[in-house]
Amino acid sequence: EITRVPMYKRSRLGIGYLPQEASVFRQLTVEENLLATLEVMGYNRKDRKQRAEQLLVDFNIAHIRGSKGYMLSGGERRRTEIARALTTHPSFILLDEPFAGVDPIAVEDIMRIVRELKERNIGVLITDHNVHETLSIVDRAYLLFDGSIIMEGDSEKLANDEEARKIYLGESFRLDRY
Repeated sequence: EITRVPMYKRSRLGIGYLPQEASVFRQLTVEENLLATLEVMGYNRKDRKQRAEQLLVDFNIAHIRGSKGYMLSGGERRRTEIARALTTHPSFILLDEPFAGVDPIAVEDIMRIVRELKERNIGVLITDHNVHETLSIVDRAYLLFDGSIIMEGDSEKLANDEEARKIYLGESFRLDRY
């Protein structure tokens, strides 16, 4: 149970978090956003630079390292935020509406990142209303209605369930795998 645990303690427990709203430090560059978090974690200068460089490359944001947070597109901002969340080496990351406010190309990029996180054995929990994209990349899904879990299972099960279609997905819903 972590409901009442402060965010900094959750981070120490190995849980990363990406909020729905923009969380980049707008006046800092992309690289400074990463370095600021690494500095708080107590890394020495050399290790901070190495870790930041690795994340810049891993998330395809090295070319915008000098751009201020307020100048980023939605997709660049999201990649920077995810990279920053990973500075703490979490074993699990919570993504709140990761597809909100980004263009279709950025959505595909975020989906690729989620798959890569899974390949690195980082657990990923996604809350999102963007059903097609979310169901296409998750191993397990939970359908909430009026604050309660009304159904759970893999994506295929939810996509093909008559009640899930009636209550939330819609009768014409089709699951696309990316």
